[in-house]
Amino acid sequence: MGRTSKGKGGDTAKSDSKNEASKSESKSETKGESKSEVKSSETKPEKPTTVSSGLSPNLSNSSTDESRGAVGGVSVSSKEKVQGMLELLFSNIKEIQVERDRAEHNLSNIRKTHEKMQEEGKVTPYYRQKLKTLYSAAMTDAEAEAEVIRSALEKIKEIKKVQEKSAKQKHDTGRPKQIMRRGVLMSQLQQNATTLPLWVSKPGESPPPLCGAVPADSNYISQPEDKVAARVKGQDGEENWILAEVVNFNGHTGKYEVDDVDAEEGKERHSISKRRVVPLPIWKANPETDPGALFSKKTVSFPSFFQNLLFFSCGLIRSPPQPQDDYSVLFEDTSYANGYSPPLMVAQRYVIACKDDKKK
Repeated sequence: MGRTSKGKGGDTAKSDSKNEASKSESKSETKGESKSEVKSSETKPEKPTTVSSGLSPNLSNSSTDESRGAVGGVSVSSKEKVQGMLELLFSNIKEIQVERDRAEHNLSNIRKTHEKMQEEGKVTPYYRQKLKTLYSAAMTDAEAEAEVIRSALEKIKEIKKVQEKSAKQKHDTGRPKQIMRRGVLMSQLQQNATTLPLWVSKPGESPPPLCGAVPADSNYISQPEDKVAARVKGQDGEENWILAEVVNFNGHTGKYEVDDVDAEEGKERHSISKRRVVPLPIWKANPETDPGALFSKKTVSFPSFFQNLLFFSCGLIRSPPQPQDDYSVLFEDTSYANGYSPPLMVAQRYVIACKDDKKK
């Protein structure tokens, strides 16, 4: 079951540029330079950069091949799509600050009113009505700010989806797929888990399916390129829960076609029934607002965690105390004196309910 790899990534491309000398000696050096610049800008116009806030410093590192073919309205590259969404995200962030400043005015008035009440030592009808009005306004401000934050989180989710699709297209060239080193693959999977969007519930709202430990609806169908846990039979005849990518779903047969993501051992395609597929969460649950959307020691389920590109049954030690935190889990391991492994930290995205079903 062990899967290992060694090695590092590839090379980076370099480009050189040459400047033309001035043709006329009678013209001044400054005029010659000015004309050279004008000529250069006429023949090869530069794209204006509209977002300079530093929201995505890695955006400029994208391959130039991504932007080719996007000039003249022929097609829109993933880089341009991300750039456009970053502009909208930047607007959201500025709007969040505006809402926060507006709310601070009301919060300041609430504090001052409470201080005056403490000085007088009594609650008059005037203060009671004033506080009621101020708290009502503060709740409205908070909800307005939350709506803008939700919008920003949705844009981050869209940006992530475009970047993942772009990365996949770079590898899908029609040629035999190159083997991705284990370390690189695990790093990508960990990054995907870290950047999983956080679900922000409205007052009285329940978290949706695929938020944290909330399972998918019974009629839910995973889409192509979605990552799932799939119970498959290996070449040795042993069944394991593996991390897989959906290729398609056949509604007539009720079966998925999935690819094992373990690029090191080569792509393996499996045709399996729907009940052998468990979709991974698409939202992180917030322990502060939706603790019921997380696995706990008292949860009646079959929690499994992801390690070494396989899912293993585990015992829960601690749920994430904060939204950015991970689960603490352990699993049976006879190589240790007590029969259990030391606690492992596992991201929300990779702790799921996988029933150990032996049916074929």
